[in-house]
Amino acid sequence: MINFVKAYIKSMRLYYAFVTGIAGWVGVSYFDYIFMTTGQQNGAPSLSRKVIILVLLFLSWGVNQIINDFLGLKEDRINAPHRPMVTGELDPKKALLVSGVLLLIDMIVIILYLEPISLIPAVLGILLNVLYEHAKGHGILGNIVFGLMISMCTVFGFLAKGNIDTKYFTSNNNALINGIAVFIMICVLNGLMTFYTYFKDYNGDKEADKNTVVVKLGVEKSRFVALWASIIPGILFFIFYLTNIIDSRSNYKFIVLASLVAFLELWTGYLYYRNPTGEKTYYSLKVNFRACACGQAALIALFDADLAMVLFIISYIFIGFLFDLHSNTKA
Repeated sequence: MINFVKAYIKSMRLYYAFVTGIAGWVGVSYFDYIFMTTGQQNGAPSLSRKVIILVLLFLSWGVNQIINDFLGLKEDRINAPHRPMVTGELDPKKALLVSGVLLLIDMIVIILYLEPISLIPAVLGILLNVLYEHAKGHGILGNIVFGLMISMCTVFGFLAKGNIDTKYFTSNNNALINGIAVFIMICVLNGLMTFYTYFKDYNGDKEADKNTVVVKLGVEKSRFVALWASIIPGILFFIFYLTNIIDSRSNYKFIVLASLVAFLELWTGYLYYRNPTGEKTYYSLKVNFRACACGQAALIALFDADLAMVLFIISYIFIGFLFDLHSNTKA
């Protein structure tokens, strides 16, 4: 039992948890921002509700990762032969059963303690995770599905927190446009992040007939795409800033964090351009994950600048710490 638990936790790859956790907390912060701007000073959701949401968000990646590993066993036998599910250290069927039970418990917790409507994005996130394993074999469609999957965490965080009168959005177009822009940014950040992960999986994906963007283009062309694609988040930040789609002109903390994210994305693109194959390709993932999670933390600055600064720093530090615990490039 102890060995099973250890193998299960290892397979969760918890450095990814900051991606889903911070993405969801963007939704929570957006809710709090609207809640306060509507003058609803009383009746704010309890601290215990925030804690429950946070736990569900951070664990959602790991639980769903087991499903992803189960569906991707064919390519993992080549890409990651030391993963517990591939080596037999983690029994696939038992692991899948545990994930199913945990997801069921999540649903019950949502119904009993959170807003039942938040079940919709939670279920959609699970379905998109299953769809992703098939979509990744169809070029950029996989990146789009992955981006939408993680953005469900944002919708979940917003809906799970409490109730906002929909009339607020019909009378306040800026708030609605702001939310849509943030949703798009999260989709793009995560779609780009997963594109970079395809480099390390190139051989296995090709062998398993998974035509990811990297497999379709080949490594040489993809390394140039990696370099140029790294400017996309920065361009979006800049466009939203110039057009005032996101209200950030007087928010210097958002501007500082967004600038740092733009650098992290550029650095990620350069690393994959320079080392599209080999051991360094794996270790470049640390910068890749930091860029994605910190990018999401920067978006929180639109609603709570001080919290964004804290989450940005925490994400940067602990993604590196947790990633370094997984030093085996074949696992």
